[in-house]
Amino acid sequence: MLQKNDTDHISVLLDEVIEYLDPKAGDTYLDATAGYGGHAGTILAITKAPAVLVDRDQTAVLYLAKKFKEGKVRIVHSDFLAAAKVLKDKGQSFDLILADLGVSSPHLNMASRGFSFKPGPLDMRMDQSQALSAADIVNSYDEAELAKLLRLYGEEPQANKIARAIVTHRPINATDELAEIILSAVRRGKGKIHPATKTFQALRIAVNNELSQLERTLPVWIDLLKPGGRIAVISFHSLEDRLVKQAFAEAGGRHYEAVLQILTKRPVTADQQELVFNPRARSAKLRAAAKIKI
Repeated sequence: MLQKNDTDHISVLLDEVIEYLDPKAGDTYLDATAGYGGHAGTILAITKAPAVLVDRDQTAVLYLAKKFKEGKVRIVHSDFLAAAKVLKDKGQSFDLILADLGVSSPHLNMASRGFSFKPGPLDMRMDQSQALSAADIVNSYDEAELAKLLRLYGEEPQANKIARAIVTHRPINATDELAEIILSAVRRGKGKIHPATKTFQALRIAVNNELSQLERTLPVWIDLLKPGGRIAVISFHSLEDRLVKQAFAEAGGRHYEAVLQILTKRPVTADQQELVFNPRARSAKLRAAAKIKI
């Protein structure tokens, strides 16, 4: 059962999202990763227009349904790729599209979801109805597969050593157990980041198929934009940001087939004031673009 502090979530780069999306009364809005409605609440207070809020997490969907029970808001329980395809097939389009790709604070705060180092099951599923969990990957992939996954999705320089330690200590079914195994296998660096951070990132990406979904969805989001409409995407690691940058560049630029005007020459990051109140914003990067009017 959700407690109040479980759903406390500070929206990342909220002022910057409002600046670049520039919502106006009457603008239709698609929030592709609505979470607990932080960005959506601020934007809908301005637009007061039809909106679609998407999330693959059933807990978040139930919360959104209560928070936005009034008004012209449709809540969709789906991953953002499937939702975008359905919306496109139905001929829908939007003035504003936002995708905040980060893990929400409730995911990290609820140990039972397995996203953090807090003692809990090795889960990490955004959609609790899917079969594959982090425990399945940790306990079934061979050493070479694990090392490749950690290098590719976690950009982990000690992937081989960590993969060997994981295979040696199987079965592993708890988050804190995995974190301790990694901590004992590799040296802690000079920074404050826990040595298991990149491994947990890699597992989360693999469990939820995050990069493949993002790569396939970005062109669909661009298609869903109305002429003059704006899209903003917030990413939290270099692999995501690279995909967003590439998709915007391919659809934008100065070539005659360009459909986007890129609004952010470089990713927008949190200022020092925001970092004081929300340290989790330190890795957030915002890119935005506008659909060119024909």
